[in-house]
Amino acid sequence: MTVIQKKATNPIAHLSAEDIETLGKELDAIRQRVIDSRGERDAAYIRKVISTQRKLEVGSRVVLLFSLFPPAWIVGTAGLSVAKILENMEIGHNVLHGQWDWMRDPKIHSTSWEWDHATPADQWKQSHNELHHRYTNVVGKDNDLGYGIMRVDEDQPWHPAYLGQPFYNFLNACFFEYGVAAYDLELGRRLKEKDGLKDPEFRAKARAAGRKIRRQVLKDYLLFPLLSGPSFFHTMAANFTANLIRNLWSHSVIMCGHFPEGVETFEKTSIEGETRGEWYLRQMLGSGNISGSRLLHIMTGNLSYQIEHHLYPDLPSNRYQEIAPEVRALFDRYGLKYTTGSLPRQVFSAWKKVFRLALPNRRQRATPAEPVSYTHL
Repeated sequence: MTVIQKKATNPIAHLSAEDIETLGKELDAIRQRVIDSRGERDAAYIRKVISTQRKLEVGSRVVLLFSLFPPAWIVGTAGLSVAKILENMEIGHNVLHGQWDWMRDPKIHSTSWEWDHATPADQWKQSHNELHHRYTNVVGKDNDLGYGIMRVDEDQPWHPAYLGQPFYNFLNACFFEYGVAAYDLELGRRLKEKDGLKDPEFRAKARAAGRKIRRQVLKDYLLFPLLSGPSFFHTMAANFTANLIRNLWSHSVIMCGHFPEGVETFEKTSIEGETRGEWYLRQMLGSGNISGSRLLHIMTGNLSYQIEHHLYPDLPSNRYQEIAPEVRALFDRYGLKYTTGSLPRQVFSAWKKVFRLALPNRRQRATPAEPVSYTHL
């Protein structure tokens, strides 16, 4: 059974149980075809991206040795920002999803990769791969939806604390890697529990996260600035700026994939007895895409194809653009809305929703709406 948050119109009331399961089989067929055709072209792609990213980072850090001079600061900061975005989005995120494990290359494998990020890779994999992708857009289950700090649906009870959610969201955007580390630790839940911070498992994870954060801080704000000699403070500022740009970009991409108007949210009961076809359907309705150039898709880690990524999180990211027309054709054939738009449009839509849900609902329904349910005989 799949249950969307309460709303007046059921977007898939026209689908029968047989329709949904047939849709699932068609999506399975697309997945299997990609798996069967993975090969050297795909391997060459990810190796080229990794090589480009590493050369760009090294070159940018060399330029920043002379960051005392404004042109060097600007060029080095811009290059380092792009390098960090590439490392996190198209490389780290996708490698840690296991998208390239089939290559059997120990250097590009989900079990050995550690990324340029505040949160340890193993903690992120548990919270993102196992929880977020399992509970996509399920209110109260998916921490990626609102990052555990925001009101994400009109049917969530409003509290005056939500008036500050535009500020919370902006602050989270600026320091997004640390926000990710916090909810990978489920810090909010632990703070609410009696003795939650004393739990041995939590303390072990917190120590691991602390070590990772310490390494990141020392690398960006001490080691590389020291190598710059008289440019110490300029290089430190450049690293801070690059991290800020990377955080703002990553946050915007994630917001566009999960939060713009047209993307559905789901009740906790949505996973009770859920079939594979219904799981696919939840991914389709609970995701939004970003339209744009090939360069934009690479810079988003191909999460501009968030719908395709949620359907197939472990397929090579370079294949999403290839299968997107087929996936969209299925949306059309089954009468479903394929949510997509340009980056400015999707960012505006997501932030508009953040501000709207910070306020109480404008009107109260005379009678509670029934949850949109896809339970079939």
